[in-house]
Amino acid sequence: MSFTSPAPSSAHPAAWPLVALFTAGYAAPYLLPTVVGRLDAYLPLSPAEAGLIGSALLLGSAGAGFTLASRIPHHGPRFLARLGLLLAVAGYGTAASTSLLPLVVVGAVVGGFGSGTATAVAASGIAGTRDPHRTSALGLLSVSATAGALYLTLPRFGGDLLGHGLPFAAIALIAAAVWPATSRLGGPAEPGPAVRASGRLPYPRAGVVLAGGLLLWSLAQNSLWGVSGRIGSEQAGLSEVTLGMVFAAALGAGLVGVTAASALGSRWGRAVPIGAGTAVIACCVVVATSARDLAGFAAGEILWNAFYPVVLSYVIGLAAALDPRGRWAVLAGSASSLGVACGPVTGSLLAEAVGFPGMGLALGALLLAVAWPMTAVALHAGGRPLVPGSVRRRGGAPAAVLAASAGAPTGAVPRVGAPELEVAEITVRPVRRSPRPVLLLSPAARRARARTEAGAGAGARGRHVSVQGGEPSRSPH
Repeated sequence: MSFTSPAPSSAHPAAWPLVALFTAGYAAPYLLPTVVGRLDAYLPLSPAEAGLIGSALLLGSAGAGFTLASRIPHHGPRFLARLGLLLAVAGYGTAASTSLLPLVVVGAVVGGFGSGTATAVAASGIAGTRDPHRTSALGLLSVSATAGALYLTLPRFGGDLLGHGLPFAAIALIAAAVWPATSRLGGPAEPGPAVRASGRLPYPRAGVVLAGGLLLWSLAQNSLWGVSGRIGSEQAGLSEVTLGMVFAAALGAGLVGVTAASALGSRWGRAVPIGAGTAVIACCVVVATSARDLAGFAAGEILWNAFYPVVLSYVIGLAAALDPRGRWAVLAGSASSLGVACGPVTGSLLAEAVGFPGMGLALGALLLAVAWPMTAVALHAGGRPLVPGSVRRRGGAPAAVLAASAGAPTGAVPRVGAPELEVAEITVRPVRRSPRPVLLLSPAARRARARTEAGAGAGARGRHVSVQGGEPSRSPH
């Protein structure tokens, strides 16, 4: 199986539309605690049933990613991004405007599919940027700031305004606000010079391990995130306003963490931030779930949210490095959405079975277990393929021309060390050298040179240029 994708006109897509789309796609998972909490508070639902609706929303998001992983170049990122935003506005708007439970569920699922479509397009585009880690860090910075502002704002409206639908309405408004940015995205594939690449995904084992590890990693994170509101209100005794302030402060710490990760870049590679960061997150999960007052709960949540987006930004960058066409980035993101989807119901079931502290210990152990294979992938296949015009310094993988940015093809260059990777086409231009100039002496200059050489001694030998029949020739003196 093989496919053909045209070389885009620009080697690197603009970053800010992708950041905006990333924000719209990730807004729903970031606002999941307030979504589940309001469903539980304002609809005749138990906490587990409210968590199931949140899981259905995120399953729709994961389904979009798995469906669109290889279809984005064919349909074009602009069309799919607008379709995703339209579905998000329609779905979340429906869920916000009605209290009929079936319509709320359908609206949440449709909106989740729209969010997943936006996330898939953003992830695919981020993989093709010059610095995927920096772009993903900017996306996490944007969504953290947006969610933090909403956590501070939404509780101020109280329950009289829209009730359960207030967070749904906020997510729909974010999707509508991002619509103008889609005009900067590319259209569908057009006929023309194309790059032919193998349909096989590069680094298949590493990609599967990373996707599976990210699924469990996200499940553990969102098992806590989905019940954080319940831990704060039931175990720590906090009000909704205080909870909103804690969550806003936690997301503010996430802004600091992402900013630090963006500044740090790849100085420490990807293995250290992913492995050590996940271990720190496991400790924070145990602290947050064991807290019985404001200080302990706030400390656990703030430290956890400071490290969570840092590790996630490096994981996204690692997935983008495995395949510059963005397929592993989309599939890993979809696996993450699947884990996020299973998080709320998993957290609710664990909390009911063993209590909040027991849930924290189980989730911490799971995080430590998945830290090892994800770190191994970062050590084994963490090298970022180079883009045209860039130079790899001080070792690392050999330079490769990315299939997504190749020009007019006349020859094939595979990436060394990864025979299953895509083959890019490059133009080979011959090197032309200009001819050396030949200096011809005038008759007077030749006579003067002959007299000088003759005066130097009878044994002196030389060569001079003579003109015979109008053509220059070289003859002995």
